[in-house]
Amino acid sequence: QLSSRCFRRKKRFLCNREVLYWRSAFIIITLLQLYLPNGNNNKHLRLFSSLMEATKKQVSLELFPWLVVHSDGSLERLGGTEVCPPGLDPETKVLSKDIIIDHKTGLSARIYRPDSIQPGQKLPLVLYFHGGAFLIASASFPNYHTSVNKLVGEANIIAVSVSYRLAPEHPLPTAYEDSWNALQEIKAGNEPWINDYADFERFFLVGDSAGANISHHLAFRAKQSNQTVKIKGIGMIHPYFWGTQPIGSEITDEARKQMVDGWWRFVSPSEKGSDDPWINPFADGSPDLEGLGCERVMITVAEKDILSERGKMYYERLVKSKWRGKAEIMETKEKDHVFHIFEPDCDEAMEMVRRLALFINQVDA
Repeated sequence: QLSSRCFRRKKRFLCNREVLYWRSAFIIITLLQLYLPNGNNNKHLRLFSSLMEATKKQVSLELFPWLVVHSDGSLERLGGTEVCPPGLDPETKVLSKDIIIDHKTGLSARIYRPDSIQPGQKLPLVLYFHGGAFLIASASFPNYHTSVNKLVGEANIIAVSVSYRLAPEHPLPTAYEDSWNALQEIKAGNEPWINDYADFERFFLVGDSAGANISHHLAFRAKQSNQTVKIKGIGMIHPYFWGTQPIGSEITDEARKQMVDGWWRFVSPSEKGSDDPWINPFADGSPDLEGLGCERVMITVAEKDILSERGKMYYERLVKSKWRGKAEIMETKEKDHVFHIFEPDCDEAMEMVRRLALFINQVDA
């Protein structure tokens, strides 16, 4: 996770592209050394070589710190491409496996369940959407695999983590359509683990960053389409919402604001920009929050996250709307965006997972 200091240095990095790549390589490899097992050092070297090779090409677009687009049209991701296999996690005693949802598009997901589950036992079902600004990561990204394992182990649930297709190869709204198709497949009950163990009366959508954004939109779409499957609640971790008019730290942190602006323009180059209803839930054309298709909402924000004010504003407007559900918000002090993905064993991450588990398993009065 890049600190606010790294983001503020962005302008200086851009003064010299070669310096940008060298410093980006140092930052990313340092992070990988912190968060990946020592046996993965060869991955660090391959990533470093990839970054250095990028300096030989002419760069036409830079989306620091995630990817670059070269003048020949080739795209190079600087992180978030690592994968790990499914299986039994020895720490959480959670079992996972991969499934293909759509063979034509390659849409896939990773399903999780507790290893020790009794025949006939029905558990809450969570459809999970990973973050990464619609640009990077997947359900098999090691950090996300670890995160979902921990949530399943703590909450004692069935989870399906979706690997929706990424921009720019698959521009928006592809990620939303893939996520919707995943929901339809889950609803069909064709997967044995889901059919045998999932309780559809306790069906939740959970996501972080871009995945939280997806959860928001799917909750509206499910209600509008009169789905037979009822969404009990949505958990939005550090939701990726944005807008043209700056609020909170967006006003003073110009470097990070420009960076987030650039990410969205890249994945969705519409005339509306950051006031597109996909990214701004309060822009013209956005549905009223009264129509949110779930009974409960939990929002988590991180104090140092430039997106935190957007999450707070969402909560405030939701509880003031005519929506009849129950909402709660949790703020983690001294932490930045999706810290739980990069620091899964810190006290704050474990507390957030506990709160999410309580939210999912809450018994209605």
